[in-house]
Amino acid sequence: MEQHYETSEFRSWVIITLILAFILTKGVFAFVMVGDRGQPDWAYRAVRDVPGESPYAVYEKLPNPQHVRGSEGE
Repeated sequence: MEQHYETSEFRSWVIITLILAFILTKGVFAFVMVGDRGQPDWAYRAVRDVPGESPYAVYEKLPNPQHVRGSEGE
Protein backbone atom coordinates (compact mmCIF):
# COMPACT_ATOMS: atom_id res chain seq x y z
CA MET A 1 0.00 0.00 0.00
CA GLU A 2 1.50 3.26 -1.11
CA GLN A 3 0.82 6.53 0.65
CA HIS A 4 0.52 9.66 -1.40
CA TYR A 5 0.94 13.09 0.19
CA GLU A 6 -0.13 16.23 -1.57
CA THR A 7 2.05 19.20 -0.79
CA SER A 8 1.19 22.77 -1.45
CA GLU A 9 4.14 25.07 -1.98
CA PHE A 10 1.93 28.14 -1.74
CA ARG A 11 0.48 27.02 1.59
CA SER A 12 3.96 26.41 2.98
CA TRP A 13 5.11 29.89 1.97
CA VAL A 14 2.01 31.47 3.52
CA ILE A 15 2.67 29.71 6.82
CA ILE A 16 6.35 30.73 6.77
CA THR A 17 5.40 34.32 5.94
CA LEU A 18 2.84 34.46 8.77
CA ILE A 19 5.35 33.10 11.28
CA LEU A 20 7.97 35.61 10.10
CA ALA A 21 5.44 38.47 10.31
CA PHE A 22 4.52 37.43 13.86
CA ILE A 23 8.16 37.35 14.97
CA LEU A 24 8.91 40.75 13.41
CA THR A 25 5.75 42.32 14.86
CA LYS A 26 6.61 41.00 18.32
CA GLY A 27 10.15 42.37 18.00
CA VAL A 28 8.96 45.82 16.90
CA PHE A 29 6.41 45.88 19.71
CA ALA A 30 9.08 44.98 22.29
CA PHE A 31 11.47 47.60 20.89
CA VAL A 32 8.83 50.34 21.01
CA MET A 33 7.53 49.44 24.48
CA VAL A 34 10.80 48.56 26.22
CA GLY A 35 13.38 50.29 24.03
CA ASP A 36 15.97 52.74 25.33
CA ARG A 37 14.28 56.06 26.00
CA GLY A 38 17.43 57.91 26.95
CA GLN A 39 18.67 59.41 30.19
CA PRO A 40 16.02 59.67 32.95
CA ASP A 41 15.12 63.17 34.10
CA TRP A 42 15.70 62.50 37.81
CA ALA A 43 19.03 62.29 39.62
CA TYR A 44 20.02 59.27 41.68
CA ARG A 45 22.15 60.69 44.44
CA ALA A 46 23.84 58.75 47.19
CA VAL A 47 21.79 58.58 50.39
CA ARG A 48 23.97 59.13 53.43
CA ASP A 49 23.47 56.35 55.94
CA VAL A 50 25.76 57.49 58.73
CA PRO A 51 23.65 58.37 61.81
CA GLY A 52 23.43 62.10 62.21
CA GLU A 53 23.96 62.81 58.49
CA SER A 54 20.75 61.42 57.09
CA PRO A 55 17.20 62.02 58.28
CA TYR A 56 16.39 58.47 57.12
CA ALA A 57 19.01 56.78 59.33
CA VAL A 58 17.95 58.06 62.77
CA TYR A 59 14.72 56.96 64.41
CA GLU A 60 13.10 58.20 67.58
CA LYS A 61 13.02 55.68 70.43
CA LEU A 62 9.69 54.09 71.15
CA PRO A 63 8.05 54.97 74.47
CA ASN A 64 7.35 51.29 75.26
CA PRO A 65 10.01 48.92 73.87
CA GLN A 66 8.87 45.54 72.64
CA HIS A 67 9.65 42.16 74.24
CA VAL A 68 9.75 43.56 77.79
CA ARG A 69 7.59 42.21 80.61
CA GLY A 70 5.35 44.45 82.63
CA SER A 71 3.14 47.38 81.79
CA GLU A 72 4.49 50.29 79.83
CA GLY A 73 7.73 48.38 79.09
CA GLU A 74 9.00 48.22 82.67
